[in-house]
Amino acid sequence: MRVLIASQPIAGHVLPLREIARELARRGHEIRWYTGRKYRPQAEDLGAVWEPFVHARDYDDSDFGAAFPGRGQQRGLAQLLFDLHHIFVGQIEGQFYDLRDIERRWRPDVVLADQTVGAALLREELGGPPLALLGVLPLGVDSHDTAPFGLGLPPLAGPLGQLRNAALRGLTNHLVFRGISAQLSDIATRLGTVPRSFAPPIAPRLMLQPSVPNFEYPRRDLPTQLRFIGPLLPCPVAFAPPDWWADVLTSPRPVVLVTQGTLATDPAQLLRPALNALAAEDVLVVAAGVNPAALEPLPSNARAARHLPFSELLPHVSVYLTNGGYGGTLQALSHGIPCIVAGRSEDKAEVAARVAYAGVGLNLRTATPTPARIRRAVREVLSEPSYRTRAARLGQQLRAHDAATEAADWIEQLGGSS
Repeated sequence: MRVLIASQPIAGHVLPLREIARELARRGHEIRWYTGRKYRPQAEDLGAVWEPFVHARDYDDSDFGAAFPGRGQQRGLAQLLFDLHHIFVGQIEGQFYDLRDIERRWRPDVVLADQTVGAALLREELGGPPLALLGVLPLGVDSHDTAPFGLGLPPLAGPLGQLRNAALRGLTNHLVFRGISAQLSDIATRLGTVPRSFAPPIAPRLMLQPSVPNFEYPRRDLPTQLRFIGPLLPCPVAFAPPDWWADVLTSPRPVVLVTQGTLATDPAQLLRPALNALAAEDVLVVAAGVNPAALEPLPSNARAARHLPFSELLPHVSVYLTNGGYGGTLQALSHGIPCIVAGRSEDKAEVAARVAYAGVGLNLRTATPTPARIRRAVREVLSEPSYRTRAARLGQQLRAHDAATEAADWIEQLGGSS
């Protein structure tokens, strides 16, 4: 079977697809991967043929401003609208032509795309290969039982909740995303398919969500083609431990892992406040994903490293303090670790809200918490056993899945039915 993978050149969109690609390759399927040049090695290491952005604009996710000037000056909702206009909806037309050209010369049997590659959905509508969409964000399909995605609002039960959701849906559709909807409709019309308003995408045949129902809000109107496959955890990799690694392995104190992921990299938002907050606490703090020099001088109870494989680190962690990356949060929860989330950009408000709703941690409701707020939150999570109990229960449900195997099974069924 020929499988075309399509992803935005963004770490949090590429990495979840790697394990599915690895499993498909192990089964002998022929794979091509359409993504940005930065992630060409990731594709080729798995035996896939890399397909470049040609009509679409390529970019480096560590420097959005180089390809999309002005993004760095945006914050909150303004940045979300900027990203939709320029990076996601704005790239649909170029990505559509790229996918069309690949299909004409290679003819894939099935396409596996990250959910933000809207061009893949339009290609299927116009007679292209059957499509499987992989959720790289918390489940965001429209529902009468939930507020619109992106607001970070948990469900509200009863008729009042239904009224709230309908009102907010009207507000976001007709005001917040009005310009994005007009842009998307214009693109769809030019490409010869049905105009539509902006909304979280729904693939008509197969949607794969790397989570479990208990980390999502209850909905009575979920698409029947939705499949929960559990978290897509990276394979363990060999690594050279830092010289302080034994401190983690033998620590008599709780280990608090702090990270800001790959996009929100300003240490002033969370990393530095966390180090200041916990400097006098009886914990060992590990700051991951950052140049240690950017955090100097480190408190005596803190360690830092740019690269640490979570598969090695998380078994020793007691609390995960994060700005809310979806993949990292699910990876921590798969180890039964309660989470404290301080994030508002991208999908992070939704991740934070789900952590609180599931009772597996705290939502700090800001991307820039004060040291005092962080200190109180860590103390609460360490002293209240219910957070760890619920996180352990959710972790069991997450570990019951083999996401890459389940995803490959569903994709093979999709390809065989076409």
